[in-house]
Amino acid sequence: MSNATNMQMTDAPTAEPGRVVAAPLPSKKRIATIAALEARMAEQDAVIRQLEAEVAHSRKIFDRASAAAQIGVWECELCDCSLRWSDVVYDIFDLPRGSALDRGRTLECYPKATREELERIRSKAIEDRTGFCLDAEIVTARGVRRWIRITASVECIADKPVRIFGMKQDITAEKAATLRLRYMAEFDCLTGLANRSRFQALITGEPADGVAAFPAGAVMLIDLDRFKEVNDEFGHLVGDDCLKEVGRRLSLLGRRCDCIARIGGDEFAVVFGPQTPRATIRRLGAAVVRLMRRPMHIGGRRIDIGASVGIAFSNGTIGDTLYCQADAALYAAKAAGRGTVSVFDGRLSIESRSRLK
Repeated sequence: MSNATNMQMTDAPTAEPGRVVAAPLPSKKRIATIAALEARMAEQDAVIRQLEAEVAHSRKIFDRASAAAQIGVWECELCDCSLRWSDVVYDIFDLPRGSALDRGRTLECYPKATREELERIRSKAIEDRTGFCLDAEIVTARGVRRWIRITASVECIADKPVRIFGMKQDITAEKAATLRLRYMAEFDCLTGLANRSRFQALITGEPADGVAAFPAGAVMLIDLDRFKEVNDEFGHLVGDDCLKEVGRRLSLLGRRCDCIARIGGDEFAVVFGPQTPRATIRRLGAAVVRLMRRPMHIGGRRIDIGASVGIAFSNGTIGDTLYCQADAALYAAKAAGRGTVSVFDGRLSIESRSRLK
């Protein structure tokens, strides 16, 4: 063995059995490097904590905005139909936040027709790699009826659909406001009957409120007798109550007509479809006269009014022409002494033109 080897063996610390030998102290350069690395790691930790705080704050803002707007986020994996919802969607469906979701059970919240429509447009969106928007009514886990707006988009990887995601928004209040506006546009607020606008749409053959258009078979106009005297003697509040009672009595016609409307101050109209027999319409005209002859008891007062009725049957005529013919018949009924029913014919048309001239 050489002298160098002997010196290395001599200089190296030898450990006695059962004794731990301390490692050599690191050099100053190594200490500086470790300190620099630790400082850099501390800086990175601070940056990460700041980013996490910013993400948490952004999430908090999003959650607040989502809750305020009643808009929740959802997604569904197409491979296994697993669902993920944000808290707002849980709240919309009245389910505990974070509870397990089953797509089949959530679909049961929709009426059968809506469920079928939802599945149809969903499949089409996946096939076309697009999206869809649908307003639907649901019944929540607590039995509450709500309207929601569903928007969805399909996410693809390598042109293969992998998930569908979007938003669900509670639009119950919006739906109620829309229905209220539609009601105000098409119905008389005092009597609850259709108003002149809806009546006009029906006799011109336009669809109304999603109902398919139909040609009017006949129009019956009803004008109250002695109603002006009621307003003059008892005031407009009593007159309004009188009109409400007239509306209630006309509603007794029920399904035997297609529309009952208040088209003026004390003028009412009934629209019949072409399937209603003319003899039935004549009998209903006489029944209206009898109904209006019955005394009304309003505010402790007995009020006696009556009604005159004019009827025009459609022979291909619609709209204003049919209305004018019914109006001519109504004029003839009032001229005959009120409380009568008159049906339009050619003679009344000549008299109407003469009167207009």
